[in-house]
Amino acid sequence: MTNAIEIKNLNKMYKDFQLKDVNFKVPRGSIVGFIGENGAGKTTTIKAMLNLVKRDGGTIEMLGMDNLKDEKKIKASVGVVMDGCNFHDNLKTDDISKMLASIYKNWNQKLYQQYLKKFKLPEDKIIKEFSRGMKMKLQIAVALSHEPELLILDEATSGLDPIVREEILDVFMEFIQDEEHSILISSHITSDLDKIADYIVFIHQGEILLDQEKESLLSKMGVLKCGEEDFRKLEDGEYIRYRKNQFSFEVLVNDKAVIRKKYPEAVVDGVTIEEMMLFYIRGEK
Repeated sequence: MTNAIEIKNLNKMYKDFQLKDVNFKVPRGSIVGFIGENGAGKTTTIKAMLNLVKRDGGTIEMLGMDNLKDEKKIKASVGVVMDGCNFHDNLKTDDISKMLASIYKNWNQKLYQQYLKKFKLPEDKIIKEFSRGMKMKLQIAVALSHEPELLILDEATSGLDPIVREEILDVFMEFIQDEEHSILISSHITSDLDKIADYIVFIHQGEILLDQEKESLLSKMGVLKCGEEDFRKLEDGEYIRYRKNQFSFEVLVNDKAVIRKKYPEAVVDGVTIEEMMLFYIRGEK
């Protein structure tokens, strides 16, 4: 089995929004960054994977199993962190452990204690007294402590300060050292994905626009800065989107090496995930 997640033709219809034939995969042993603006369909896709919303069509396989027929087995092997804390305010970390030991067969109390220590989470405080960063670290500790093969993270680093985010990203990188482990992470903080993602899946208005290996994507694409005359010389297949300002054009090009060769005077810069996303969402075709 080469894919930890395989989604085929996923459809979900709402009154004012729909997921349209969503297809992508998460290869085993990889981190896939799931990007898109608010309301693009990231959370709806994740909820469909976890059967928190009923889909209208398509198939979802996780860890080689059908997510409808084998839901119980899948959930035993998947760690999930959603945006926000789902534990009752008056619980302490030990209460959570006792509760989850009765739910997960492979709950690892020792590992849980290690993460609490690593994340400096207090055992004597109730969750109500935790900061946002502490709550998120608790959720990640819980997700990892039943020894999952797959982590699904929906905005797990949003609203956290850079030091806490760095700490959490290190934990994800440690987790992925085991080649059987995989991560799907949706995030607005694309600089985090610049650091850790192997693949990028980009969803916009319910449709997948990109599903590619991050390194090949970013090493090929570029931003051409030029005047109108040079912009008009570009052929359709050479660029993806453009933005026009008062005096010049910024153009997202498919292959910066080709453009540099063809237009040796041209200024072509590299691109980040965030810039690429902004071109797709706000640029013109």
